[in-house]
Amino acid sequence: MQTAVYPGTFDPITNGHTDLIERAAKRFGRVIVAVHVNAAKAPALAWEERIELARAVLGDYGNVVVEGFDGLLVEFARRQGAGVILRGLRAVSDFEYEFQLASMNRQLAPEIETLFMTPDEHYAYVSSSLVREIAALGGDVTPFVHEEVVAALKRRLG
Repeated sequence: MQTAVYPGTFDPITNGHTDLIERAAKRFGRVIVAVHVNAAKAPALAWEERIELARAVLGDYGNVVVEGFDGLLVEFARRQGAGVILRGLRAVSDFEYEFQLASMNRQLAPEIETLFMTPDEHYAYVSSSLVREIAALGGDVTPFVHEEVVAALKRRLG
């Protein structure tokens, strides 16, 4: 059974992320949701909180685990014994950056394949940054994230 790593900042984890993870869990023996520290992005939620929220949201999936990591993704994937890196593509605008990442990862770790998945059309427009912005402005984000995430955003962003 192959292990796949689905990396991201998950600031916060959205229903679009969950959609991809749910579908990946049906196709891989183990899916590791890899929450990157990524302090360069100045995340709204602390790293530990993002990990805990992902665990709360994904707790019902028996073959999905959530791990935090720092450093190179391919090194993390190797340590986990993963042969696949999953990346989500919402729109054509995502492709150029994701293609560049996949190509670089292939150079660094040719034994690890990158697979792209698209979210359900209901979530194609949902991004963590838009969710954060809506929440910061007092908008309702319940259609886009799990109730645990709604509560965390209210605590953090007011």
